[in-house]
Amino acid sequence: MRRLVLSLAFLFCCSAANAALDDRSISELETRKAEIDRELEALARPSLRGGVGAIGFHTAPFKNAEHPFWVEIDLGEVQMISEIALVPVLWRDMDEGFRADAFPTTLRVRAGTADDRVGRVIAEYVHPEDMSRSVTPVVLSFAETPASWVRLEVPHLFKRVLDDKYVFQLSEILVFSGGKNVALRRPLKTSLGKPRDPSGAWDEGFLVDGTTPYIMNSARGRQSLGFLSDFGATPDLYIDLGASHPISGIHLHAVEQSNTVPQAFVGDLGIPKHFKIEGAETPDFADVTVLLDYQSEKISDTGLIMMWNIPEASCRYVRLVTLEPSISFGVSERLSRVGFAEIELMSNGENIALGKEAWADPVMRNLRSPMALTDGQNLYGEILPAQMWMKELALRHDLELERRGVMAALNVQYELQKKVLIGMGWMLVVALFVIVFVVLYSRILRIRNETQVRERIAANLHDELGANLHAIGMWSDIAQESVDTPGQLIETLQKIRALTERTGASARFCANMLEATGVCEILVDEMKREARRLLADVQYEISFENEAALNRLKRRKRIDIYLFFKESLTNIIRHGQATTARIELSTNMKEVKLTIADDGCGFTGGLPKSLRRRAKFMRAIATVDHPKEGGTLISLKLKVSQRSFK
Repeated sequence: MRRLVLSLAFLFCCSAANAALDDRSISELETRKAEIDRELEALARPSLRGGVGAIGFHTAPFKNAEHPFWVEIDLGEVQMISEIALVPVLWRDMDEGFRADAFPTTLRVRAGTADDRVGRVIAEYVHPEDMSRSVTPVVLSFAETPASWVRLEVPHLFKRVLDDKYVFQLSEILVFSGGKNVALRRPLKTSLGKPRDPSGAWDEGFLVDGTTPYIMNSARGRQSLGFLSDFGATPDLYIDLGASHPISGIHLHAVEQSNTVPQAFVGDLGIPKHFKIEGAETPDFADVTVLLDYQSEKISDTGLIMMWNIPEASCRYVRLVTLEPSISFGVSERLSRVGFAEIELMSNGENIALGKEAWADPVMRNLRSPMALTDGQNLYGEILPAQMWMKELALRHDLELERRGVMAALNVQYELQKKVLIGMGWMLVVALFVIVFVVLYSRILRIRNETQVRERIAANLHDELGANLHAIGMWSDIAQESVDTPGQLIETLQKIRALTERTGASARFCANMLEATGVCEILVDEMKREARRLLADVQYEISFENEAALNRLKRRKRIDIYLFFKESLTNIIRHGQATTARIELSTNMKEVKLTIADDGCGFTGGLPKSLRRRAKFMRAIATVDHPKEGGTLISLKLKVSQRSFK
C-alpha cells in the first residue's frame, strides 16, 4: 500500500510538473532551458571508462520476477549516515547507446544498530517509469540516522537485457557519513547467491569496492597529466603535508590510459601489483607507520579510482613504496612503470594532500612532474569528493529529464506559435485581399456615386428648372391676356417675379439639392404649393393620408417623392391637355403610394424617361396606365421601413 501511495505521488508530481510546464510561456520556458544548460555546464559528466575490470554484483538469473532480495552491509561501528548512492550496471545498446540494465525501480533502505536487528526504513524509492535510459546513479537523501548496518531490500527482481531473465544487479553501493563512504570495502551478505562467474568481474565485494563505471569528469577545472616514471623505473613517491594530520582514508587515481584512440598501453598502466603506503612524522621515516599494504591478485582488483578507509593514523610525511610493479608493454620489450593521476589523503572527509609538495626518489628524467600527484586535477579537470561526484551525476539526470520536458513543452509552444503565425499570415493575406477589395469596391462605389450625383444634378436641373420655366411661360401668356386689366396684370407679373426668384434659387442649389436645407422641409405643404402653381388652369383634387408620417420621411426620400410628383404635373400641363386631375399620397409605414390621374389625352411609349429615372433613384416601382374612361394614371410605390423615417 505504501508503495502504491508513493507511485501515485510520483505520478502526481510528474503530472503537476508537466502541467506547470504547459502553463509557462515561451520566454519562461526558454529562460528555464538556459538556466538548466548553465547548471549542466557546471555539473560532472557521466563519462564512461573503458578497458576491463570489476563490474559489480548480480544474483543468479530467474525466469520470473517473484523473488524478494536483500543485501546487507556491515558498517562495523555506529555511523551517522545521511545519504546512499546506487550506481547501475551499464549495458551497451546498439540503438540507444549505454543504458542502465535491470536497475531496481522499487526498493527501500533499512538501517539499524547491533542491538536492533529489525531496524527501520530510512528511505524508499519508487520510480514507475523505466530507468533504462539513465546511466547516472540514484542518490537517496534522508535525515541523519545512526546505523551500524544498512540493508537494501527489493520486493522482486528485474529483467536484464542479456537474456530477458530476472536478476538483482548493481555496480556500486555508497553509504555516506559526513562526506565519507563508510560502506567502502565493508563485509556484506545477500539473500540470494551469485552464479558461477569465470570472468571474475561479478562478486558481492564489488558492490562496495569503490569502483564505478565512470571516469571522474567534473566538467570544470584544468586538464592535468598524471605522473609516470621512466620505463623500467619504480621510484618511491613522497608527499609532505606540512604538518601532522590524522589520516583515515586513501584515494588513488590511475593515470590516464591514453588520450588517443586506440590507447597505447594495457589497462593497469602504472599501478603496482603490490605496494604499501607508509606515514611518518620525520622525513627519514624513522618512526614509520604502515597505512596501507595492498596486493592485487587479478585485473578486476584495480580501477580508475581505488579507495580505502584505513585506521586513523597521524603523520606529516607519506610515501608510496612499490613492492611488485605491474608489467607494461613498452615499444620493444616488457617494462614496468609507476604512476598515478592523483594521491588523495583523507582527513575528516577532506583531501589534506591537495597542493602539498610531492617528489619521486630517484628523480625522473621525463617531463611529468610529481607535483601532478597533489594538484587536485586529472585529465578531465577538477577531482571531486565522491559524495559530491555522485550527487552531481544524479542531479544531471534530473536536470536532463527536466530539460527534455522543457524542450517538449517548447516544441508544443513553437508548433502552436507556428500555427498561429501561419494563421496570422493567412489572416494578413485575407486582410490584404479585403483591403484591396475594399479599395477597389470603394473606388467603384465612388465612381458610381459620382455618376449618380451627375445624373441627379442633370435630373434636378431638368425637372426643377424645366418645370419653372414652363410655368413662367404659362404665366407670361396669362399676362398678355391681362393687358386690359391692370390689376390682374400686376398680380400676374408679381407671380412671374416670384417664380423667377424661385427658379434662380433652384438653379443655385439644385446641383446639391439632397444636402440643401430649406428644401421640402414639409412635404405635404410643398406638394400643395406646387400643385397650386403648376395646375393653375386645371381643376384638381389633392389628398394626403397619414400626413405626419409623410412629413417625417428622411430628406432624400421627401425630395425624391417631391421631384417625381413635380415632374408628373409638368408632363400633365405640357402634354396631357387635361382639364381635371386627382392626386393621392399615402403611407402605411411599410409603403409610400402616390397616384396622379388626369383626363387628358395621355401619351404613348409608356412611362416617360424622366419619371423612370426618378423612380430608379428611389428604387421604387413606377407605372403608367390608361383607364377605359380616358386619361392617364401614374402610380409610384416606394418600400419603406422604420429607418426611412426621422
